[in-house]
Order: sequence, then structure tokens, then C-alpha cells
Amino acid sequence: MTASPYSIREAGIPDISLIRELCAKVWPSTYATILNRDQLEYMMDWMYSPTSLQQQMNEGCTFLILYHKEKPVGYGSYQAIGPQRYKLQKLYILPTEQGQGAGRFFLSEIQRLVKEQGGQSIELQVNRQNKARYFYEAMGYHIREEVDIAVGNGYYMNDYIMTLQLVY
Repeated sequence: MTASPYSIREAGIPDISLIRELCAKVWPSTYATILNRDQLEYMMDWMYSPTSLQQQMNEGCTFLILYHKEKPVGYGSYQAIGPQRYKLQKLYILPTEQGQGAGRFFLSEIQRLVKEQGGQSIELQVNRQNKARYFYEAMGYHIREEVDIAVGNGYYMNDYIMTLQLVY
């Protein structure tokens, strides 16, 4: 069996600029047909300002960087939200790497880490119009509910909450 060309490492405060750089390459292509430009810019600032990212890290969110060989190609984060319950907060892969196994590798690694920490379930939110929903379904997640969450400035996240029970 061939070794994967992908690897991950935990990110910290010194990696905030790298996360922001990756976000600037992923978010516009991911959400251009879903969000208008003003909402896209508002949400990127809301979730990815240096202050916001540092706060997320300080509040227990574990960030990871995905590498293809030596090149950073994605980022993700997860966090405990209750006893044995975790939330996948972010999982983004550069468009050039999508469809090549990067997402499957990254999500599997996050699930492995969650299991190592005693997690028994993972939930996530995905925009109802985001094609990533089908990726998550292929990875075993199912839609638990549909939500509309106000994020400020009159904007909403129109999401599905999806869950996966981890098998031991």
C-alpha cells in the first residue's frame, strides 16, 4: 500500500496568518454562488480575523493544517462540546486538491483524533447549498436538523446539522 501524500499538524497562534491565507483561497470559490459578496466578506472577517481565530484557539478549538507533501493545502478545526461529543468547526481544502482524496484523509484523521480523546460522536454544520454536504454523507454523516442561525448584520447561516456516531 502506498503511503499517503497528505499529512496534518496541529496549528497554533503563529499559524493564524497561514490559516487566513488558506481561507482567502478557499472561501470565495466555496461560497461565491451561495453568499453575496457583502455577506462573504462579513463572515470571513467575523470568523477569520486574527482576533477571532486567537479567541477560538483560546476557547479550546484545535486547529490543524493539511499538507500535500510539504505544501499547506487545507485547514480544519474541532472542539469538544460535551461529554464524548465533538464538533467539526471547519474543514476546508484548496480547490486544486478537492476530489483527490485530501478531504477524505483529513476528515478521517480528525475522526481518529476525536476517538483518541474519547469522543463518541461528531457533529458539523454545512450550508444547505454547499455541495460538501454530499461528501459528508458519503463519509457516513446524516442530517439531524435544518437550522437558520443569525450571525449579525442581518445575515444568517442556513445550515444542516449533520452527525456521525464513531464506531469503536
